[in-house]
Amino acid sequence: MLIYNMLYDFHTHTFNSDGVLSPIELIRRASIRGYSAIAITDHIGVGSLERVIREVSQDCELARAHWNILAIPGVELTHLPHEAIDETAKKAKELGAWIVVVHGETPAEPVEPGTNLAAVKSSYVDILAHPGCITEEVAELAAGNKVFLEITTRRGHSTTNAHVAKIASGAGALMLLNSDSHNEDDLLSEALTKNVLHQAGIGNRKFKQILEFNPLQLLQRIRRLP
Repeated sequence: MLIYNMLYDFHTHTFNSDGVLSPIELIRRASIRGYSAIAITDHIGVGSLERVIREVSQDCELARAHWNILAIPGVELTHLPHEAIDETAKKAKELGAWIVVVHGETPAEPVEPGTNLAAVKSSYVDILAHPGCITEEVAELAAGNKVFLEITTRRGHSTTNAHVAKIASGAGALMLLNSDSHNEDDLLSEALTKNVLHQAGIGNRKFKQILEFNPLQLLQRIRRLP
């Protein structure tokens, strides 16, 4: 049995990028599923940064006021030139994003080499998503800079979960489990969570760290939280 009683998910998508639901509907469906917190982190570039953060922030504020869920406005910087990641992440935070996720070098997509390294070097990046064949150097920098490395339930991206978990554990980097949801069916459940962590070679003893302690660390450093 799982040793936690909360669901935290810091990587999801809505129809503002390639998801299906509106932000407020995804938040509502996550709330019904028993989520404690959800971050809306649509794929974004510099052109849509301001608009998407503004719109999502309004929906998250409304949800927090009426439902028992912490709805977090965020972004996923996706397929940017790696030289632009730090500056864009900084701008996203200034515009009101509570969390900045960087779309890592998953083998499922043609992400520019150097993206993983640029993400973990940035003081404005919180999570490196599905980082693929991550190197020890990147994991060590992530540990030092407290950038969270993602274990994902997303099909395709999840093929390297075991490698990510092994390298992250060796470097002492912090890990999170996220859904990368694009629709309601992708949202986390206890059964899915347990299965994915076990497939990544992560034993029950680490569940509480990844699923509860690490999410709380991330939440504690979000200065905009009420």
